Amino acid sequence: MKEVLRRFWPYMRDYKLYFFFALVGVVMVAAGTAGITYMIKPIMDEIFVNKDETLFYVLPALLVGIYTLKGFGRFVQAYFTVYIGQSIIRRVRGELLGTLLKMDMAFFNRTQKGVLMSRITNDTSRIQSVVSDAIPLILRESLTIVALLGVVIYHSPKLAFFALVVMPMAAYPLSILIKKMKRISRSSQEKIADITARLTEIFNNVEMVKANTTERFECERFEKDNEKFFRLAMKATKTNELVNPLMEILGAIGGAVVVIVGGHEVLNGTMTVGTFFSFIAALFMLFTPIKMITSYYNRMQDAVVAAERVFEFLDLRPEIKPQGKLPVERIDTVRFENVILNYEEKTALKGIDLEANLGETVALVGDSGGGKTSLVNLLVRFYDVSGGQLLINGTDIREYNLESLRQNIAFVTQRVFIFNDTIAANVAYGLEINEEQVVHALKEANAWEFVSELPEGIHTVLDEAGVNLSGGQRQRISIARAIYKNPKLLILDEATSALDNKSEALIQEAFERLRHGRITFVIAHRLSTVKDAEKIAVLRHGKVVCMDREEVLSRECPEYQRLKANNQF
Repeated sequence: MKEVLRRFWPYMRDYKLYFFFALVGVVMVAAGTAGITYMIKPIMDEIFVNKDETLFYVLPALLVGIYTLKGFGRFVQAYFTVYIGQSIIRRVRGELLGTLLKMDMAFFNRTQKGVLMSRITNDTSRIQSVVSDAIPLILRESLTIVALLGVVIYHSPKLAFFALVVMPMAAYPLSILIKKMKRISRSSQEKIADITARLTEIFNNVEMVKANTTERFECERFEKDNEKFFRLAMKATKTNELVNPLMEILGAIGGAVVVIVGGHEVLNGTMTVGTFFSFIAALFMLFTPIKMITSYYNRMQDAVVAAERVFEFLDLRPEIKPQGKLPVERIDTVRFENVILNYEEKTALKGIDLEANLGETVALVGDSGGGKTSLVNLLVRFYDVSGGQLLINGTDIREYNLESLRQNIAFVTQRVFIFNDTIAANVAYGLEINEEQVVHALKEANAWEFVSELPEGIHTVLDEAGVNLSGGQRQRISIARAIYKNPKLLILDEATSALDNKSEALIQEAFERLRHGRITFVIAHRLSTVKDAEKIAVLRHGKVVCMDREEVLSRECPEYQRLKANNQF
């Protein structure tokens, strides 16, 4: 808990004024609670015993004033603490997303998307209780305990001793319950992350689920995780709910002792009835905040675990270091010099030597798993070389500013990324929208014909993943995005592999315009894509086995001849 508060302190200190107002509310609540218990003595002694008519009207009015003070204080405390909590969680969520988006592709490849979503949504919501609830509650109830203790001790130090001597007995069982609750909370949050990951996987692959009629199979798999989470939730409830009975039993023991000892003092005349009832009221109200703090501290282990999980991700640092300072002003040459790329234990590229110059198109062909995608991933620094050098204009790619590098590269793949936004926003993704340039890009991508027929044109909102467009239309939107970006380096990763001949012809025409005046790398599976390339690199098992123009490879490269004979491109 101490470590969690230490990590949150840099956020909290920006809300000093709000904490001050919340503290004022806390003091008002504590003072009101103590005042109510103290008022029992004059009400009992002066009104009912001494029959003082003057105080008959004054004390009830004073009681109303105290309750008003307490109620207003609770409102002030609740409003400002929730404001602080929500604002801090908003900032933490934003920083967490920013940290994750800086991570390299290797991190995303090994981490389930549902786990990431769970950290940003579920875990951050849980830690709100530390800021919004825990701190003000503990502070408010602690001040209430101090105020009520003052009333109890003021009335009778001897009775206070008999009443409170039982409290240390609760320390050991409470410590056991707190440790157990923390273990259960960690398991529970890991399981809810598994549930989120499972749901994300199901909905991302819903077409496959339906095509294979595996709805029942997926429901059964989900039910296993759901059942485990249910059992953990019930364990947490059982552990947490043991706190209340424990505190109530101890409170009853203390109260019984007070009734016996205090009753004798009232009968002997050494304590007035009003004092005794005021003491009893303060005592029983005292056990309420003690019970709340212990119970809440037990439940708060869930928030502590969530905070630790969030901080684990906030402390992540990417393996790809954006340490370069040079801006990318032009890309005239790209050269791979004995490049090696390892994915943990696997070697994906083995000594690649390749050069591309301004205006050239380099096609990459080969069997699946040959290293084609690995090679182009190095150009956008999804990964860094494990050996050798990748040079742009004769300078190591790592010397360039990473953001500047990626801003000057357009990456068009067979997997089209469409956002739930307007066509214009999808084309200009990440850039300022200029409607004339959007229309120009759509025309260059052979997409304007179908976009212009839509009721709202470029302002038409696309569904998630662009499901209200055909595959060819979605691909042309992605090409328009690349044209709008006006990159210095273009990468086409099997961008026409899933299209029909008509759509492919339109897209190939758009590609021809897009390639002009820039370096282009094309991962191809069709002859029509590679036949006009200045260079065709044939990759096999991570090596370039042949490289030349298409007509030369057709005569002299056995591996190319094999691919061509098997209709592999």
